Amino acid sequence: MGEPQLEMARSDLEGIPDVVLPAGCTIRAYGPGDELAWCRLVNEGIGGDYTPEKLYAEMGGAADFDPLDLLFVVRGEEVVGTSWALRQAGSPIEQGIVHMVAVAPEHRGGGLGRALVVAVLHRLREVGARSAGLKTDDFRLAAIRIYLEVGFRPVLSHESHLGRWRAVYQELSVEEEVE
Repeated sequence: MGEPQLEMARSDLEGIPDVVLPAGCTIRAYGPGDELAWCRLVNEGIGGDYTPEKLYAEMGGAADFDPLDLLFVVRGEEVVGTSWALRQAGSPIEQGIVHMVAVAPEHRGGGLGRALVVAVLHRLREVGARSAGLKTDDFRLAAIRIYLEVGFRPVLSHESHLGRWRAVYQELSVEEEVE
């Protein structure tokens, strides 16, 4: 089965940076018809074989799915990025989850991933979350850099994590030590 994903957490949702988008981009919530764009972005950006049916299953798994939790970056008419403020809608929550951050390959490197992560943090705070968590892969170095910049820190929940985090920090040339 392999090693588990790396985990990160932000212990509070105070001092979240402002959402900064490149000119011509906006962030909006999910609407009917976004299913194919979400599948395309997630399949290209994260991997997998997502279909609208799998998206609907994920929505159903997030009891009381709220469309305002599933965000999209739009440039002109094109959907170019997505992320999800995963939570149990209508329920008090301690920790929300930054879930499925994906930006179309041709639009990476321009700040859209960071904008999506920050927008999700604002949404989680808006719905009452006190902290945020996420899971990621060791090779997603650009994403990990963003997560670190916006206040996430490694969570050592598996015996393999300490060594893997040290390797990630070295690869990123980050001075901070993981303990």
